[in-house]
Amino acid sequence: MPRSLTMHRTVVTPSERERFLEKVRAKEAHYVANGCRYWVFEEQALAGAFIEFCEANDAKTLTAAHAAAPGRVHDPARIYSIVELS
Repeated sequence: MPRSLTMHRTVVTPSERERFLEKVRAKEAHYVANGCRYWVFEEQALAGAFIEFCEANDAKTLTAAHAAAPGRVHDPARIYSIVELS
């Protein structure tokens, strides 16, 4: 099955953390409503260092979700497609 993914790394200060989490909660709701899966991970050794992943079943769905996303999408054209290894 073709799948597409984007990722974005962000580092926030402790004072920006709650505001950032509010933003990614809104992003999650948007992407899920638009047929995507959305995850946010925080680096264990560096509090405030986050990486966001957004995945869809195809590049068209992901591109459309990014175009309608709340806030700025960093580098929305950098889409990764799954590589079938078997």
